[in-house]
Amino acid sequence: MNRNGQKWYTKSGNPIQAHGGMILKYEEKYYWYGENKGAPNVEGLTRVDFIGISCYVSDNLFDWEYLGLALEAEADKNSYLHPSRVIERPKVLYNKKTKKFVMWFHYDTADYLYAGAGVAVSDTPQGSFQLVKVIKPNRKDCRDMTLFEENGKGYLIHSSDFNKTLYISELTEDYQDVTGLYTKILIDQEREAPTIFKANNYYFMITSGCSGWSPNAALYSRTSHLFSPAKLIDNPCEGPNYRKTYNGQSTFVFERNGDFYLMLDHWVPNNLQESGYSILPVSVNNREITVSWTEFPFTKN
Repeated sequence: MNRNGQKWYTKSGNPIQAHGGMILKYEEKYYWYGENKGAPNVEGLTRVDFIGISCYVSDNLFDWEYLGLALEAEADKNSYLHPSRVIERPKVLYNKKTKKFVMWFHYDTADYLYAGAGVAVSDTPQGSFQLVKVIKPNRKDCRDMTLFEENGKGYLIHSSDFNKTLYISELTEDYQDVTGLYTKILIDQEREAPTIFKANNYYFMITSGCSGWSPNAALYSRTSHLFSPAKLIDNPCEGPNYRKTYNGQSTFVFERNGDFYLMLDHWVPNNLQESGYSILPVSVNNREITVSWTEFPFTKN
C-alpha cells in the first residue's frame, strides 16, 4: 500500500518514477505523468540526465500500471531531448477540438540559463509525444510551471523574472502556443511550483517559496478573476511539519468526484531516484482552503 511521504510503487512492485508531475483524468482512467529519474545523479550535481517523461495509468488512484515513456530522450547531441538537457514539471491537457494531448514542460540547458518551455503532442494519452517546439512564452523566462483549463481555454502559469514573479499566459486554441495575452501575479513574491484550481467561484493557487531543494511553507493565493491580482493568504497546511509543507513541494492539484487533491514531491536531492510522493485532500470552506496530512490517500475500492 502506497504511503504518503515515501516512494510509491506500481502494482507489480516497481518504483514509480513520475516526479514534478500531474494526474489527468481521461475516459474514466487516471494518467500520471512525471519526470523519470530512475538513474543515479550526475556526479556532484542535484540532477539526473534526462531519461524521459513517464506515464502511469490507474482506475482508482490506488493501483498504478506503468505504460512506458510518453516522451523519450534522444541520442542526437543537437536534440532538445538529449540526456544533457533539462526537462522538468510536465503537464498535459486534452484538447477536445483537435483531439490531441498537449504536453508542456520546463525546458533548460544543463546550466539552467535558457529557462524556456517545451511543447509536445500525442494522439493518445500514453504517447508517444512528439516535440513541436521550444519557446520562451511571450519572450519571458519560464521555470516551474503548470497548466490550467477552463471552458475550453488553456492557460500556462509559470515562474519568471528569475523566479521573482508568476505569469499567467493564455494558450492558443490548439494549446500549442501562447496568444500574447498574459498577466503578472504575485509580483516580487518569489513563488514557484505553482498549482491551481477553481472552487466556489474563486481561483486558488498553492505555491512554494524559493529555497532550493529545502522544504518551506506553502502559501495559497486567491482571486475571483483569473487575470486579476491575486492575494497571498496563508499556509493551507495543517498537521505535522506543516511549516515545511510536510517536507514536500507542490506540483499539481486535481479533482476527483468533486473533491480536490494536492500532489507533493518529497525530494531527495543527492539521490533523486529515491524521491517520494504525497497526495493530500484539499478542503474548501468558502474563501479558505486547508490541506490536511493523511498517511494513506486512497483505498483500493
